[in-house]
Amino acid sequence: MENDPKVLVSTDWLSSRLSDPEIRILDATWYLPNVDRDAKAEYDQSHIPNARFFDIDDVSDHRSDLPHMVPPVEKFMSKVRKLGVGDGHQIVIYDSHGLFSAARVRWLFKVMGQNNVAVLDGGLPKWLREGRTVDSSPPLIRDRHMFVKYHDEMVKDVTQVSSASKLGDYEILDARSAGRFRGEEPEPRPGLRAGHIPGSKNIFYGDLLNEDGTLKSQDELVEHFKAKAVNLDKPVITSCGSGVTAAIINLALDRIGKTDHALYDGSWTEWGMYPTVPVETGDN
Repeated sequence: MENDPKVLVSTDWLSSRLSDPEIRILDATWYLPNVDRDAKAEYDQSHIPNARFFDIDDVSDHRSDLPHMVPPVEKFMSKVRKLGVGDGHQIVIYDSHGLFSAARVRWLFKVMGQNNVAVLDGGLPKWLREGRTVDSSPPLIRDRHMFVKYHDEMVKDVTQVSSASKLGDYEILDARSAGRFRGEEPEPRPGLRAGHIPGSKNIFYGDLLNEDGTLKSQDELVEHFKAKAVNLDKPVITSCGSGVTAAIINLALDRIGKTDHALYDGSWTEWGMYPTVPVETGDN
């Protein structure tokens, strides 16, 4: 693959830079609420050397009833300072799925104005398959300031998405499974209506990945978007269950060089419980 430290890097790329003092590696593993696994405990047991654990639910807006919403700037700055991540660092983010929650954390750093941030292609599973080093020791952390510039155009709320749904001036892309999109499968969170945002298109995040959990090539991604009738000349809003896998679409769009895209932070957890917004079922 072609390495791009602003988007995606390979295990070879990272392995050759483990001793670089300006590299910051983050384990951003997160599990759905219906999965009985503890991401932090797994990190404590085994992680890529010098990786720090980034807790999506902790570094979030706790004033909101919705899960892991974008935190206030001051909170983000405080949390990443305590992780020893700051100005001038090249950030590499991975997760234990292969490519799942790492894309969300990369998107969050980009919202906060950080450009030198990449996802590790294939994540921890690929790293382990290749027999690369892991350890259980905590990294030595020194505080480092990060200058943050918040990009509000990258984050959409329910009012903005409702407007986009009515006007059709954005492509709204839903990363959930086809069954959830059509309203045929139950949502993992109770109390939500089934279906999708009117006018949205289903781009299941798993279809953007290879069998080994790596992201598909630029050409393959463009072909997939075209096959799904996505108009890449329009700006894009991504959505999913709670704003995690939507970011995989944002990562794919960055990989093909498309920059005018945002993420609906509340996603279906908000839309599905909002009584005043419409829901469609079936195919788009």
